[in-house]
Amino acid sequence: MRSRRLPMTPLVVRRAAAMTLRAAVLALCAATTLRAQDTEPDRLAKLDPNCRLTIQILIDSAEAAGLPARALRSIALEGVSKKADCKAIISADRQELALLRIARSTLGGVDAEELTAAAAVLRAGAKPPQLEKFRVRQKGRSDLQAFTIWADLIWRGVPSEDASSAITKLWEDGADDATFVSLWNNVQSDILRGLNPGTALQNRIRETPGRPPASKGPPEGQQENERSE
Repeated sequence: MRSRRLPMTPLVVRRAAAMTLRAAVLALCAATTLRAQDTEPDRLAKLDPNCRLTIQILIDSAEAAGLPARALRSIALEGVSKKADCKAIISADRQELALLRIARSTLGGVDAEELTAAAAVLRAGAKPPQLEKFRVRQKGRSDLQAFTIWADLIWRGVPSEDASSAITKLWEDGADDATFVSLWNNVQSDILRGLNPGTALQNRIRETPGRPPASKGPPEGQQENERSE
């Protein structure tokens, strides 16, 4: 005996349509991602075979060393899109691999995003010793935002030493991501208004709150007087 299907009410119809639409959107997103992944090798295939082989060796070297190989692939793809000379693409990838190795040696076991951001700081002009103060951190704290803004400040014309001092001071004072972003927004706004980048940073860093200093006890001489009393 066949079961009779009840007629669908308007509410049920709307819910069913919404679920179908959502499934279609998710399927479209998945298909788009797969297509994007499939097109990457094709874009690199446009290069000269010897050039492509050298780039692939560099990418494989990064993967074997546990470094973010995606950073090298992104640089290569960007070079292809800009029709850069093959030697320039290889040189950029070699530099990136070297910077990633320096960043990990300096910072230790941080995640791929932090290593890539640290490499960007070094590429912008910072020195490895300036990264060392970020090696020790509170559990769960990430330096990704600090590095990203540090590199951008240098690219915008802030002197490397000034950017390093400002970001390191905020980091040591316990500044959170929102503080770094606020500093970047304010400095960027001042630069766009025509202010010298270095001056803009110096002005804004004075306004940026850090972690309150730890409370101190009375001077040593006063403590001795209190004990004697």
